[in-house]
Amino acid sequence: MAGVPGEVNTPISRAFPCTQCGRCCENVHLSDETLFLDRGDGTCRHYHAASKACSIYSERPDICRVDRMYVLRYARLHTWDEFIALNLHACDQLQSLARQ
Repeated sequence: MAGVPGEVNTPISRAFPCTQCGRCCENVHLSDETLFLDRGDGTCRHYHAASKACSIYSERPDICRVDRMYVLRYARLHTWDEFIALNLHACDQLQSLARQ
């Protein structure tokens, strides 16, 4: 990830603990940053519900990459552990929304 203008050289000590539940992919309509991915029903146009997989995973946009977004936009504001905690909180909120 080096070489991007404005990028902070910040160590990422561990991977984001994604459970691959698909809730973020099913709710792209909730964020202005992900609206461009909405297929019209709030779900990402690249999300396959049956397999809970992304059809463009290896080429997915930066907004879909927790580690990339941290380096590009949030490393100056939070430590990696703080950023993970914030993202896990968002995951919990999406899980709760799905149970309603």
